[in-house]
Amino acid sequence: MRFLPALPMADAPRRTGGGIGAAIAAAEAKARRSLLRNHNGGYAAVSNLELFFDLIFVFAVTQLSHFLIADLSLPGAFKTGLLFLAVWWAWMFTTWVTNWIDPDRAPNRLMLGAVMLGSLIMSAAVPGAFGASGLAFAVSYITIQIGRSIYVSRVMARENDGQGRNLLRVTIWFAATAPLWLWGAVQDSVPVRCALWLLALGIEYAGPVAYFRVPRFGKSLPEDWVISGSHMAERCGLFIIIALGEGLVITGATYALARSQPGLNFALLNAFVGSFAMWWLYFDMGARRGQRHIENHAVPGLIARQAFTYWHIPIVAGIIVLAVADELVMSHPYDGAHGEFVAVVFGGTALFIAGLAGFKRISSGQPWYPASHVYGLWFAVALAAWGYFLHPAGLVLFTTTTLLFIAIAVWEWGSFHGGWMEAMERRGWRLGKFLRARTDQRRAARLAREAGRRNSN
Repeated sequence: MRFLPALPMADAPRRTGGGIGAAIAAAEAKARRSLLRNHNGGYAAVSNLELFFDLIFVFAVTQLSHFLIADLSLPGAFKTGLLFLAVWWAWMFTTWVTNWIDPDRAPNRLMLGAVMLGSLIMSAAVPGAFGASGLAFAVSYITIQIGRSIYVSRVMARENDGQGRNLLRVTIWFAATAPLWLWGAVQDSVPVRCALWLLALGIEYAGPVAYFRVPRFGKSLPEDWVISGSHMAERCGLFIIIALGEGLVITGATYALARSQPGLNFALLNAFVGSFAMWWLYFDMGARRGQRHIENHAVPGLIARQAFTYWHIPIVAGIIVLAVADELVMSHPYDGAHGEFVAVVFGGTALFIAGLAGFKRISSGQPWYPASHVYGLWFAVALAAWGYFLHPAGLVLFTTTTLLFIAIAVWEWGSFHGGWMEAMERRGWRLGKFLRARTDQRRAARLAREAGRRNSN
């Protein structure tokens, strides 16, 4: 009997070690080993660990409020501002790196736990930062910034050498300012300590603007900062809630301990309504448009730097300062407004409105600031003059500020739900026609100026 040789089956697996299946398996194995989110600019969820991390900064914000209350003077405000900028920078750069690394991986969790511990020490040192606790504050701050940056640089370099170099540049910038922090911490003179720390912060805050340029290492580019826009927007929104919540906690605690006096209950109501109005102003239009804008922008890293890293500074600072005003009013509702109180009310109001105006200008994609916020700032100046020269009751002055927030919110709501000018035009009101003519004239003048600048270039 003759046997024919067996023919190879067409679908028999080939033992070559290559092919699509092997490539997929290799990619899956790499993903399992990766410590990064690998979102490629898409959606990235905020993890439970990040929310836990934020609790440390609830404590930090409370410490800053108490620090300012203890010294309501220009030097006190300056020192509070310095400490706030350091606290914000520690939180913000951690937010940037958690946009890239996966918080659910064990090594990353341990790193974030160490950053939390350092942040707790830094926050606890706030009251004595310009005294005996200066070294604790400085050491914890630079340890957070340098240690976290080194770790993330190494993690990112494993998979993308370019991204690793970006974080290496950041590390070098923080290392360059470390001697200033330490030198300032050992100075007995408070003005010298302030000057050295201010110089350190100035260098650090210039880093993103200078794209962290380092000799021989070059500079970063906005296109290199591939981030999840939704994650950045959500994280900053959560910090706004932290600041607002801290204000309500201070208000409630002050109310519970305050002696019964006229105006106390209304002061509590005003504090709550003011906080709710600030929440509305940020989250109704600003946060939603900001998230859409950064998610759909061609260079989300640039928007994250401008709108969220920088423009959120005055927003958060304003909320913290107004929380101090809440506590002051709660203690003495009908005392005449003194200079320090007027400065606190006006400073907090102006910071919050100006920060929102800048944030909304960028998130809207338009070259102008929202009119409701611009006119609101002018009205805040008028309120400050009223309080400084006529000394109304503190509760009355602060209630007027709350009404200002409500007015801005109503104006903005109407503008984005049909438009106030359009509604007046439909009813045939002369004011509507006047405003339309003025708006058209200003738009034509602005377009003419822009055309002139383009032609000159």
